[in-house]
Amino acid sequence: MMKSFFRLLTELSSRKGISRITGTFAKSKISRKLIPRFAGIYGIRLEDAEKRWTEYMSLNDFFTRRLKNGLRPIDATPQALVSPVDAGITGMGPINEGLILNVKGQDYTVEELLNFSPRTVSYKNGFYFVLYLSPTDYHRIHTPIEGQIIEKEHVLGKVYPVNEFGLRNMRRVLSRNERLITYMQHDDGEVAVVKVGAMNVSSIQYATPLAVRPKRGDELAYFEFGSTVVLLMETGTFECRPDLQVGSKVSMGQLLGFVKHKKPS
Repeated sequence: MMKSFFRLLTELSSRKGISRITGTFAKSKISRKLIPRFAGIYGIRLEDAEKRWTEYMSLNDFFTRRLKNGLRPIDATPQALVSPVDAGITGMGPINEGLILNVKGQDYTVEELLNFSPRTVSYKNGFYFVLYLSPTDYHRIHTPIEGQIIEKEHVLGKVYPVNEFGLRNMRRVLSRNERLITYMQHDDGEVAVVKVGAMNVSSIQYATPLAVRPKRGDELAYFEFGSTVVLLMETGTFECRPDLQVGSKVSMGQLLGFVKHKKPS
């Protein structure tokens, strides 16, 4: 009964208007006073930020902070594919005939996630990661591999929560929420980086300037408050690091696995 009530409440509150109000406050100068308390509640190390907290103009400005140089080394192993974010893995595994199975008890289709793009066929039997960023995490998104950005798409949608509650109790939030999709072509195939918006997230922004052919670990985008990245690898092009599992915590730049030459069909 209570679960149904909370689900209804979330459905009613997960509207762009509510997110805009929250976002407006987070971008206001008055919100900067909350930075030390926010950092204390979520265990954020102020000393890791690029600037002193007093130099940030708002809570949102702090939330989208860069880190000091060297705090997130990028794995330099040949053929490495790295995590684009600091995150917890909430789903991972092979894609089965276009299905992403059992992400917190729910199945997704790659077609829906990629907004029925013709590129869907490339990922029919590929590999996926669902990477959830909590408020504690660093919220800039980086490129998982060196390659060329060949297409970008902004998919309008809802702003449901993508935390444990949202993934388990809301219907297929990853493919119903607002998304910013970036397709990258690398030497051995293609990768889709799907940035999924969430409740109280006012926007997902691309980094500027954005290189056409970024290097591994270059800035790609950032979230204004917490959300999720779904990373899709093309069929037959990826071998996952064997020790990773759902529940593992990864840092931006950390090895997720290796790209390999795609076998001819």
